[in-house]
Amino acid sequence: MTLLHAHDYGGDGPQLVLLHGYGRSLTDWDASAPLLTAGHRVLAVDLPGHGNSPGISPWTIPTVVRHITDTLDAHGVPEAVVVGHSLGGLVGVEYARANPDRARAAVNLDGFWWGRDYPGAERVSEGLLASAGTIAPPEYIEHQVINAARFGIPADRAEAAARAAVRPLPDGTWQTRPERAEAVGILDELHRLGALGVPTWLDGVDCPLLLVQAGRRLPPAPGMEWFDDFSARFAHGVSDELAALSRTRPTISVNRIDATHPMIMETPEAVATLVAGFVRGLPD
Repeated sequence: MTLLHAHDYGGDGPQLVLLHGYGRSLTDWDASAPLLTAGHRVLAVDLPGHGNSPGISPWTIPTVVRHITDTLDAHGVPEAVVVGHSLGGLVGVEYARANPDRARAAVNLDGFWWGRDYPGAERVSEGLLASAGTIAPPEYIEHQVINAARFGIPADRAEAAARAAVRPLPDGTWQTRPERAEAVGILDELHRLGALGVPTWLDGVDCPLLLVQAGRRLPPAPGMEWFDDFSARFAHGVSDELAALSRTRPTISVNRIDATHPMIMETPEAVATLVAGFVRGLPD
């Protein structure tokens, strides 16, 4: 049995389990989670190979789901609404698929991916793999804070999240997580699910789902202008698929939030309001 690192934010009410995105950690939820504790018990989990959780090999969705299940058992959580951002959103949906008796519902915050053959996908994968498990210089955290400011994320919030997502080394440098081998496994799983298309991917997930897209694009970064076109193209396609799903699947709710992809750090109040409203509307 492998137990993952978790943080219990406390609270009272329906259980929420929070999952973070690729290369991040549960600390990304530090601004949103306290806003949810008034009406919920809130537990956040570091995915395998992220934050303070142990790595796994191979990194596969079924293995990750099993480790999350064991971790929730260890924390006395038999049933929960699973709320995931980005990679965590996809994992949360797969947790609900594998555990229909334990997942009351799932919320996917901008956790959509593309197939390996999608135009531009290889370029995105190369970038992610190039940064996986590398040794970053001492000024890495400072650069992360500067980059986060482009999204309006406060410096203290950005610094805490950046530090929690990497491993400090004795010489003052930082090792990024996940490791490269784990990143390869993650991308393989993401491409596998993404190749299905959203409607086919969600077949067989019968619990209530809230699927949320970012309403604003990421600000263009120097040398990454191509990614703006890539992400806009993909988001438009996902939007069409979600609109069709909301008309044909009564258990699926679709929403858009006025934020870019790192919404849980950028607009934590809006995220908490959206999640709380969805949970209040669930059947008893």
